[in-house]
Amino acid sequence: MRNILVIHGPNLQLLGTREVDLYGKVTIDEINRELKDLAASKKVALEILQSNHEGEIVEAIGAARGKFGAILINPAAYTHTSVAIRDAISAVSIPTVEVHLSNIYGREEFRHTSLIAPVAKGQVSGFGKASYLLGLEAAIGLLGK
Repeated sequence: MRNILVIHGPNLQLLGTREVDLYGKVTIDEINRELKDLAASKKVALEILQSNHEGEIVEAIGAARGKFGAILINPAAYTHTSVAIRDAISAVSIPTVEVHLSNIYGREEFRHTSLIAPVAKGQVSGFGKASYLLGLEAAIGLLGK
C-alpha cells in the first residue's frame, strides 16, 4: 500500500506568519506542495489533513487502518499532551514518523517530552521544512515493512 497520511496539528495553518523567528516564513501550503512533489516522484499517494482539534486527528488515525501504509505527523502542541493521539497511533499499528519544524529539545523544558515518540518508528526535528521532507522519505522507506 503506497498511501501515506500526513497530519499537521494545531496552529500549523498559521505558518509563515506565526513566530517567524522560530518557524521561519514557510507556509503550510509550501510544505504540502513540496511533500506532494516528493511523493509523486516516489509514486506514493498522500492524503493531507490539518486540524486544530484533537478528536479529529484521533478519528483520522483510527480510520487509517487498511487505507495507509504509513503516517507522517506533526502533532505540534499535542506532542506533549495527547495520550489520545498516542493511543490511536499505537492502536492502528501503522508505521508512524513524527516531525517537528523546530528542535523541541532545544526549547522550553515542557516541550522536551514527546508522548508520541515511544509509539513512532522515529522522529525528525529541528530542520524546518526539511524535517517534513526527511520524515516523508523515512515514511516511504517504511511502506510495506
